[in-house]
Amino acid sequence: MNLRPHVHVPYDRIAEYIKFIKDEELNLEIYFGSKQADELNRHDILKLKKMLDYSPEITVHAPFMDLSPGAVDSKVREVTVSRFMDILEHSKILEPKVVVFHSGYEKWKYDKRVDIWLEKSLETWLPINDMASDMGIKIALENIFEEDPDNFIMLMKEMNSENFGVCFDTGHFNLFSSVSLTEWIESLKPYISELHLHDNKGQGDDHLAIGDGTFNFRLLFGMLEGFDCIHTIEAHSVKDVKKSLKWLENYFE
Repeated sequence: MNLRPHVHVPYDRIAEYIKFIKDEELNLEIYFGSKQADELNRHDILKLKKMLDYSPEITVHAPFMDLSPGAVDSKVREVTVSRFMDILEHSKILEPKVVVFHSGYEKWKYDKRVDIWLEKSLETWLPINDMASDMGIKIALENIFEEDPDNFIMLMKEMNSENFGVCFDTGHFNLFSSVSLTEWIESLKPYISELHLHDNKGQGDDHLAIGDGTFNFRLLFGMLEGFDCIHTIEAHSVKDVKKSLKWLENYFE
């Protein structure tokens, strides 16, 4: 398998790591936080694209702090949609394969009323997905606090779009899931377009190197054998990125 993983890096840290990035010719997932999104303009994005002159594959991670795509409050959802549309406009220049968003679902926040979250989420994602599809960009929703995949399954079926899928996050599964990895992958496999690969020991969102925690990566990759999706390393240090790249190289050789 010719696996060329992406590596997650915040937009405002790219200059700091640019030598490593270019020396390794890394494919990138670029995270734009809300602060960066406020300050960005077309010139900045064009400058970034010129800096990445080795033509890497790109994915984008959208802002998520304080945003709520399934918000009941229409004003909150209005701000969320505006922020998402802004990031798609920036993404258009970078031509990413996928833009990753957070689902925003928390069972206690919605009093376990997944139906309410689903109704309002559709009001957000239908126009966003249309906009992204017209740009040739796929959307993937990432699991965060979900204890099971049920809300994802409901949303994917309602959206019914090949352009709209799932980014399965290994670290978040390891922290919050109450059901097995097998159940997640068997139910979501048709919708998975990206994997976020990082590890922890079930106590905190540590973003460790692959293999340094308790997540069962061999089971995950065994269940997805031959399945085409983007593999994105989300380790939070150069050392752990290198360790994760080596782990993947050894596994897939």
